[in-house]
Amino acid sequence: MVFATTNAFAASLTEQLVRQADAWDKAIIHKDRAAISDNMAEDFRQISARGDVAGKAAFLDAIMSSKLVINPYDVEDMDIRFYGDVALVSGRTRMTGSYDGKPFGSHYRYIDVYVRKDGKWRVASVQITPVQE
Repeated sequence: MVFATTNAFAASLTEQLVRQADAWDKAIIHKDRAAISDNMAEDFRQISARGDVAGKAAFLDAIMSSKLVINPYDVEDMDIRFYGDVALVSGRTRMTGSYDGKPFGSHYRYIDVYVRKDGKWRVASVQITPVQE
């Protein structure tokens, strides 16, 4: 019986993080600064496809730029793994949009590291890797 309870608990946590990650993606598309920020740890960092590192303020400023438009996108191959109060959320995304009026498209795999603190999951780190077509 303990095994079934553990599986039910893990399933519940997985569903919670799937919803939370989806809400974060939608907040990014809609440029909802408060919702984006609320999902991020204060010591958040992003490692870009080029290896650049950005903290929370720089990430928010980049997303909120009026030059950036991100079209709605779907996440494929989402996988969530739990290690106590740490969860690794990974998947694949094909993103399109425009920057400064110039269209872009990217296909990448990502990993978001979520950390649970005071009962709330927040993304602490994001890293993306381009997928070669």
